[in-house]
Amino acid sequence: MIDYDDLYQAAHEANRLAATTLPVDVKKALRECLERETQPLPKRIIGYMCEGAEIAETEQRPLCADVGCPRFYVKVGGKASPDFIGLEKAIRRATADVTHELKMRSNRCHPISRHNPGNNVGVMAPNIEYSFEPDVDWIDLTSVHKGGAFGSDYRMLFAGDGVPGIRRFVLDVVSEFGRRGLACQPVILGVGAGGTKDQCVTLGKEAATLRIIGDRHPDPAVAELEEELLELVNRTKFGAMGYYGDCFAMDVHVEIAYNHSATLPVSVHHFCQAARRATVRVHPTGQREVRENPA
Repeated sequence: MIDYDDLYQAAHEANRLAATTLPVDVKKALRECLERETQPLPKRIIGYMCEGAEIAETEQRPLCADVGCPRFYVKVGGKASPDFIGLEKAIRRATADVTHELKMRSNRCHPISRHNPGNNVGVMAPNIEYSFEPDVDWIDLTSVHKGGAFGSDYRMLFAGDGVPGIRRFVLDVVSEFGRRGLACQPVILGVGAGGTKDQCVTLGKEAATLRIIGDRHPDPAVAELEEELLELVNRTKFGAMGYYGDCFAMDVHVEIAYNHSATLPVSVHHFCQAARRATVRVHPTGQREVRENPA
């Protein structure tokens, strides 16, 4: 069994890295956007984004003043046998400690009284989602700091809407938020298709946050849709922070689930250019390793 202190250290490291250090794939994609952008104003803005990311990593300061809502995705090995209560305590403590140490803004508050405890911890906060990997004895802790105010939407389509309906909905969301600069583009766009309503929304968020740029879905039809949507949203010319430009999205990822035969639920999520995501794997020996790919 992996002990509490090792789980705490892994959660702390993942949370700190998510807050301060842009993932390698996102750094590369931002530089590519900088090279590809033809309009002077968004090109300058993307340059500032690249510069700001370097400063945040060097000085270990938050990538963005808005830290979003810190959450964890935990992948548990079938042979790991963790103390789940201890694991959740470790994650909550690490969230509070990193918030204090990095002087991060606390975004989590009570929905009715608006009381803010000042540490990003509260009822069901941070979110903790579990998945499982057979025949291994490690645990992956992925920390994601994702905003929730703008850029996300859901629509219940019907079977007859098909792929054209998905295209229309994605463009509706892109134009609604992109033209006002409320998606912090260039973004990673996540699309959930199918499942029940709650599954669909979850799939879209995970598509945006848990897949590296350039990754393609193993289903050829879904992979083709990802490529099509990427080209489509960049043709809108909603550039960096809402200005006319060439780079709305660094990539588009689609995740699917089987749904009711009469329906086609779809959700869209933007993961902003400050793509705050980090994964730390902890082994039974206590050894920790940072992993660039949450998958």
